[in-house]
Amino acid sequence: MVELKTEESINAMRAPGRVVAHALAAAREAAAVGASLLDLDRAARAVLAEAGASSPFLGYRPHFAPVPFPGVVCASVNDAIVHGIPDDYRLRDGDLVSIDCGAELGGWVGDAAVSFTVGRPRPADLRLIETAEAALAAGIAAARPGNRIGDIAYAIGTVCRTAGYGIMEDFGGHGVGRTMHEDPGVPNEGRPGRGMQLRPGMVLAIEPMLIAGGTDEYRCDGDGWTLRTVDGSRAAHVEHTVAITADGPRILTAL
Repeated sequence: MVELKTEESINAMRAPGRVVAHALAAAREAAAVGASLLDLDRAARAVLAEAGASSPFLGYRPHFAPVPFPGVVCASVNDAIVHGIPDDYRLRDGDLVSIDCGAELGGWVGDAAVSFTVGRPRPADLRLIETAEAALAAGIAAARPGNRIGDIAYAIGTVCRTAGYGIMEDFGGHGVGRTMHEDPGVPNEGRPGRGMQLRPGMVLAIEPMLIAGGTDEYRCDGDGWTLRTVDGSRAAHVEHTVAITADGPRILTAL
């Protein structure tokens, strides 16, 4: 079931969205060469604590997970696409990092992700990240009343495929509201004019996940969480929580 949020509810969702934006900014600022992924998680935790927000990630255990998730951020480095567990890995010059973070505040949830490089960037990584951000922007632009889920998926997929990148199979965006994962699902590739019609009050997490090598395949680490590219190529993941309104899409997780 898809819950249509009122204007008041969408305004309330801006609060956790803002916390997520600041937590991601803090994690990114902490991501210097030599910093550990746990340092990034601690930086995000401090932002959540100061805001009085809780983490929908911490302790989350879906059916596939062998253990509850131990962090407030997913920290995925280089060939890790999503769901990386923050640990004592220390960042190296040229690493590509994707950070995903959520916050729950006032009974509402915000969810967003950002990808960036540490130290001296590889040109190929910058292109990958720029394409992921362009795909996200295209998906957001398609999130308008009267369009359909397939229009968002088509917009994202067109940007990714035109650039020669792979799109992670089986994973995509989702509804957001009282909980982190709600209906409907939002694929990162699809046919325009297909799927559920978009209506004012729907709130979606739109999140392209790009694989540099062009394959769509992935594998799961032994930790049961981290998903990596099969070919060892690098990946980028970006995301915003977006409300569909009569005036067009409204990004709830922007600074």
